[in-house]
Amino acid sequence: MTPSRRIVGMSGALALAVVLVLSAYGLGSRNAADNTHATAERQLQIMALDLEAVLDRFDTLPYSVAHLPMAAELLASPQNGVLRGALNGTLQDLALQAKVAAIYLMDKDGNTIAASNWDSPQSFMGQNFGFRPYFREAIQGKPGYFYAIGNTTSIPGYFISQAVYPVGVKRGVGAPVGVIAVKITLNNFEQTWRSNEDPIVLTDRQGVVFLSNRSAWNYHSLRVLEPAVQQDMGKTLQYVGKTISPIASLPAPARSGFGEHIARPVGRLGWQLMLFPAQSKVVRAGLLSGAVMLLVLLVAAALGAGYYQRNRRLEERSAAQHALKLAADGLEQKIAQRTQELLSANTQLATKYEKLQQTENLLRTTRNDMVQAGKLAMLGQMAAGITHELNQPLTAIRAFADNASTFLSRGNVAQADDNLRHISAASARMGSIVGQLKGFARKSPEAVSVVDVNRAVEGAALLLHSEFARLGVWLDLDMHEALQVLGDTVRVEQVLINLLRNALDAVEQSPCKGVRLVLEAQEQQVLIRISDTGSGLPEDVVKHLFEPFFTTKATGEGLGLGLAISSSIVQAMNGHLTASNRPEGGAEFLVTLPRCGAPMP
Repeated sequence: MTPSRRIVGMSGALALAVVLVLSAYGLGSRNAADNTHATAERQLQIMALDLEAVLDRFDTLPYSVAHLPMAAELLASPQNGVLRGALNGTLQDLALQAKVAAIYLMDKDGNTIAASNWDSPQSFMGQNFGFRPYFREAIQGKPGYFYAIGNTTSIPGYFISQAVYPVGVKRGVGAPVGVIAVKITLNNFEQTWRSNEDPIVLTDRQGVVFLSNRSAWNYHSLRVLEPAVQQDMGKTLQYVGKTISPIASLPAPARSGFGEHIARPVGRLGWQLMLFPAQSKVVRAGLLSGAVMLLVLLVAAALGAGYYQRNRRLEERSAAQHALKLAADGLEQKIAQRTQELLSANTQLATKYEKLQQTENLLRTTRNDMVQAGKLAMLGQMAAGITHELNQPLTAIRAFADNASTFLSRGNVAQADDNLRHISAASARMGSIVGQLKGFARKSPEAVSVVDVNRAVEGAALLLHSEFARLGVWLDLDMHEALQVLGDTVRVEQVLINLLRNALDAVEQSPCKGVRLVLEAQEQQVLIRISDTGSGLPEDVVKHLFEPFFTTKATGEGLGLGLAISSSIVQAMNGHLTASNRPEGGAEFLVTLPRCGAPMP
């Protein structure tokens, strides 16, 4: 199939799918709308019958009360307090039994002279309701019906009224002398309707909502009211205190659901009971139908695509098998060629590795030789001091030996014995110095061991003691804790001697000659700080300080290898050596080494 024909076919299939989905949506929506409308009609019929039954049940109550002789007698003798009290009690009992809001008697001018709520704070007693339509109709001998908000209680209700005639006068023959009215509350219907998720309203003949399960809609109209209608409502105080505005003027969330509805007439006042079925159900049903159709089409498309892909895969498999055979033949040749190349590369790599090992061994040997040469050079620099250090005990030995010989010739054994003890102590000091020199001069072993840092510091200080004394430099050793690192004791001493000698050189011309060594411990590291009271390090020297053959000393006084060797030794022990100037003056070298927690030997 050519690409153009494939595009045309796919476009046609897509158009057909769209038509089927839209048709399913329309059919589902229509069916859902019909079902929703039928359900709403049944609900509305039940609610209308229930409301009609309540209204009809109380329709005869004011007619019956109007025939009470006490009502006509009180109208004839309105000042009779005993008769008024008896009628108030009777009306109160009737209201409780009939479960109505109030029953009250008005004279021909609309003044209330007896009421069931005579003893409540919102009593109708003394109130004039002559302006109400239900009074005007009843005083003319006709039954009165009206729904309004009570201007005394502010509680809305349904009012039914009947005329009261004098005792012995047949109804309809003479003029009424008063009116009996019954007030019924319909709030129970509003509470019952709240269980329905669709809006339900009861409107008067002008389209004003006075009862609804949507409280925001109450006392709003279905449409804009004419000024004359508004004026008439104001005269009767039907909705006293309420400004009637259309529901459409409410905010969008409050008027949600207002629109298409069904209605049934209720009662004698032209009321309309309305139900607004939720259109979302219709839309959901249509979407569901469309989604089902879409799912069916997708399944069909998937099956068709699967069948098409299966045929394509069979064709591709056949072509792939043929191509695989050709590739296998070529691959065998490439594998043989590649194997030969790998063998050749492996041989070259082995040769390079062997040369690398030889170079590494040469580098290690050269470094060790350089370290040893550095130690020997350092011993040469310390030779004068060490000679002086050994001359002192030798001179003391010679003097004490001569004295001991003299004391023995005189028979003074005690004095001779004391001189011999001095000779022994001087010999021990010489042995300590010679032993320290032998240990420092020997080649370091390759094995790593635990180094007592405190002992290494004391050894380095011992070898340099005579030079510090000769130059008049004080040495302050601050060591409060025994610390250990992994490495080589001799090399640690070599680093310390090198740094201490540099500090000696730095303070040689200083007015205050002092060197301080502080040993600090951190959780994972040991810090050795060596500071002096010299003039410090120039900024251009610090960045080259650890480079081989870099020195600030005069020609012949140093090769510039001491700090380079020291830095190399510290790095070999996984540490680092840094230098800086102190804020108060002088230089400071910091040796940082990994701490070892092994016990002392």
